[in-house]
Amino acid sequence: MVLEVAADEDPLAVVSAAVERVVGTPLVVHSTSWRRACDAVVLSFLAVIEPVLVCDMVSVPVGRTELARNSATAAPPRILTAQVIEHGLRHLAWLIRDDPVVAVTLTGGGPDLPDRYVPEPFQHLR
Repeated sequence: MVLEVAADEDPLAVVSAAVERVVGTPLVVHSTSWRRACDAVVLSFLAVIEPVLVCDMVSVPVGRTELARNSATAAPPRILTAQVIEHGLRHLAWLIRDDPVVAVTLTGGGPDLPDRYVPEPFQHLR
């Protein structure tokens, strides 16, 4: 979903409201990345919703993929949707371990990310 955000709007509030309109109140909404594209700044968000809400939605499997990389000081020249999703899921795995509010919110019935996605901060700087 692509949303345009006015200069006086909070992008997090706009995304949260859009998710709520389409599928219900999100459990967690987190900005995972930004990049320049189409003469604008594009922000990516990951929204976690109740598993019960997913029943009536079309879904596709999400597999692991390599992150889009370049150098430590330059953005990748091309970023695929699967790479944006991977990056967002890594963010969520990190938040579950580091942010007590997110950890409590997603305990019991939340996604099974802690076992499948391990945060790997600064992997590209080895």
